[in-house]
Order: sequence, then C-alpha cells, then structure tokens
Amino acid sequence: MPQTRLGPRVPILGRLGGDITVVEPMAVKELGLGGATIETRFALVIDSLHELRLTLGQRTVVVKGRVVHSHIADIDADVVAYQSGIEFVDAPDYVQDTISAYLDALRTSRAGE
Repeated sequence: MPQTRLGPRVPILGRLGGDITVVEPMAVKELGLGGATIETRFALVIDSLHELRLTLGQRTVVVKGRVVHSHIADIDADVVAYQSGIEFVDAPDYVQDTISAYLDALRTSRAGE
C-alpha cells in the first residue's frame, strides 16, 4: 500500500540547497592511523566530510574523513577512476585501536611471506 504524504508540498521559489548521502563502493589503496588513500568512480570535493565504512578483517568500523586531495587516477574506455586522500576526523579510540590492530596483523602476515 503506498504511503500518503503528511501534508502538501510547498513550491520553493528560489534556491534551497542541501546535501545527499549516497552509498558507493570504494577501494582502499593505502591505510594508516591518520587516514587513507581511496579510489572511487567519482570525484570527491576537497574539504568535504564523508563517513567511510572500513571492513578490517573480521571487524567493520565507520570513521569520518575529510578529503585532503582528489585527482583522476585512471581513464579507461568508459570508466574514470579517482584517487583521493582522506584524513580521519575525530576517530574514537576503539576505531583507532581496530585500525592499529588490523595494520599490525597485516604487517605480521606479510613478514611471514
């Protein structure tokens, strides 16, 4: 059954700005305690804030990040890849601890190779 509106919509005469959050996949290229380099199919705006969901082994964390830089990394026939530097902002201790433990485990596993 379709939902009904709570009330009538009022036309906006002029401009009313806003933002929208869209969940899109990304590839993490580099990861550190203070930030990450990510690759996306779209450009990110410098100084914009985003929530990043990182799957670190068996754990997933969400961290807020500020875009420090963004540039075209690769152009294919029909796909453009953008690489962006993200600085983590106000990451809680548990997120820092989870990232640190993941990076330690990654270094340890690579040392055994």
